[in-house]
Amino acid sequence: MDYSFVPNAARIALYDDMLSSPQIIEVPPANTTNFIGELSSQIYNLSRQAGGGIPFSAIKQVTENFIHADFREIVVSIMDDGNTIRFTDQGPGISDKQRAQLPGFSSATEEMKKYIDGVGSGLPIVREYLDVKHGTLTLDDNLNGGSVVTLSLTPQKTSNFEKHTPNIPTTTSQVSNIPSEIVLSSLSKRSQQILSLFKNESTLGVQDISNMTDIPLSSTHSELRKLEESGIIEKLGKKRILSNLGRNIIESL
Repeated sequence: MDYSFVPNAARIALYDDMLSSPQIIEVPPANTTNFIGELSSQIYNLSRQAGGGIPFSAIKQVTENFIHADFREIVVSIMDDGNTIRFTDQGPGISDKQRAQLPGFSSATEEMKKYIDGVGSGLPIVREYLDVKHGTLTLDDNLNGGSVVTLSLTPQKTSNFEKHTPNIPTTTSQVSNIPSEIVLSSLSKRSQQILSLFKNESTLGVQDISNMTDIPLSSTHSELRKLEESGIIEKLGKKRILSNLGRNIIESL
């Protein structure tokens, strides 16, 4: 099968409450990379706007798994003020649900691996994150075949940062343990926006950051380079992580 293009639209159902009809958002057909990125971003942004705290990395890991269902009949439901996200499809289903949550077990083909990692780390990473945050990951069979993956997170009382981009301190004196040569007011609004993502994400790729912020990819590279030169973030392979300085800034917010 050619996995280079997703021919079917995905539907996102956003529930204000379970007593009323949801708002429906469609993600149109697109090439596979763009489709996964757009669907992940829409789910993330809608869940955050509703007040949820499930991170983008967890959402994208589950979204990528739709490739195993040939992207058939995708419906994503966002409930509980964004803290429960249910991913459903009409694919072949998950035959061994316990092994699917263990590192190293994968049914990804070589063709699929052109678009996803395919090393069996996706669901285990999501499960570990939710365990730490006292959330849950459940795998079920869908009606008439297919899979249902549900992520649930216990709402946090301090969620203002998660709902809004914070105001980065404007002088070094406002943040402890920051070298005087790092002047936070020199950061652009885009750099501040990128930095805010690391409050909830330990590692982020360039494409992920671009998807989450709607900053063009070329501009994302430029802003990341500035943050690296300032010593605020560092490279980890193809990903970006906070430096010690970056962690100090984030902890001060």
